[in-house]
Amino acid sequence: MNETSLTHPALLPVGLRDVLPPEAELEARSVETIMDCFAAHGYQRVKPPLLEFEDSLFAGSGAATAEQTFRLMDPESQRMMGLRADTTPQIARLATTRLASAPRPLRLAYAGQCLRVRGSQLQPERQIAQAGIELIGHDTAEADAEIILTAVEALAAVGLTSISIDLTVPRLVLHLLEDLPAANRPALARALDRKDAAEVAELDGPIAGLLLQLLEATGTAERAIPALLAIDLPESARIQAVRMAETVAAIRRQRPDLPLTADPVEFRGYQYHTGICMTLFAPGRQAELGRGGRYLCGDTEPATGITLYPDTIVRVAPDQKLRPRIYLPFGTTPEQAAACRAQNFATVAELDAHSPPLEEAARLGCSYIYKNGAIAPLAKDLK
Repeated sequence: MNETSLTHPALLPVGLRDVLPPEAELEARSVETIMDCFAAHGYQRVKPPLLEFEDSLFAGSGAATAEQTFRLMDPESQRMMGLRADTTPQIARLATTRLASAPRPLRLAYAGQCLRVRGSQLQPERQIAQAGIELIGHDTAEADAEIILTAVEALAAVGLTSISIDLTVPRLVLHLLEDLPAANRPALARALDRKDAAEVAELDGPIAGLLLQLLEATGTAERAIPALLAIDLPESARIQAVRMAETVAAIRRQRPDLPLTADPVEFRGYQYHTGICMTLFAPGRQAELGRGGRYLCGDTEPATGITLYPDTIVRVAPDQKLRPRIYLPFGTTPEQAAACRAQNFATVAELDAHSPPLEEAARLGCSYIYKNGAIAPLAKDLK
């Protein structure tokens, strides 16, 4: 039978892909660089499993990931399991169980793969890499600022030094919408989502004026924060506004030059967050480099965190230099090979004594060749 495109072994499900050289190595290096930065700030690495029983995976904040989670039956226990769609709920489980007695604030870091049932138009990938940090047990603006600044430093370590941070407080608008009849909320939420001031005004109602003022209180932090604080908000919403101002001030004390924007009416994608949230962008790029925010760990303990997306980071970061490849002709001694690796070369040893060295070096993608006891660049016309 003739092989067709639908049966080709390279065909993968929608949203999944093979990561090939050199991208796979670049991603791995980026992840380790990011994790090294997290560790330098006192965040200790943990490694939760890919699969968990669904009753623990969907507890607390994990309930927001239920629709995106692949499920399967555990043949051992006959209980349903879920393959994680996000790592943060797992970190919350660890903090409230295995690490419940650990000193607070608890600083944890993680890196790994997640799988989602479906992608989105902007992010069609279903398997995504994550690298993140969680700060558990401390509810202050300084904790929110630490999460943001640590993530910014980690991105700088992989070459992304021009970063913009968008701050939001999703609970602020949600608190206001709770006072409306349930039938009116969807239309108003859509209008806010589109930043459509005209439609918000048409909907009228007791909070339309407040929402229009909130729409105006967006933009750079220097412009948005004073405008936000000047609005006569209900107490529950005002607490959120003040916290955003305090977080901006905490960031500015350490990084007065960091581009910050504020959007008090943005609440998409923050299902389980309870306070300040943040999204990191590279200027001129549409893709998110990371996002996170404040939530409750185990339904009671305050926590905040951020997840970076290495897949996206590799695509937008400056090209990293991989080890140059050097061809080792047949008979090169182990000591000579080790000396090349000590000089940061990736050694490609010939396994056939009869292979022509120059041609083989070019065929195998080497830029250098070990010749007559010395390292020599491969002629350009042979590459």
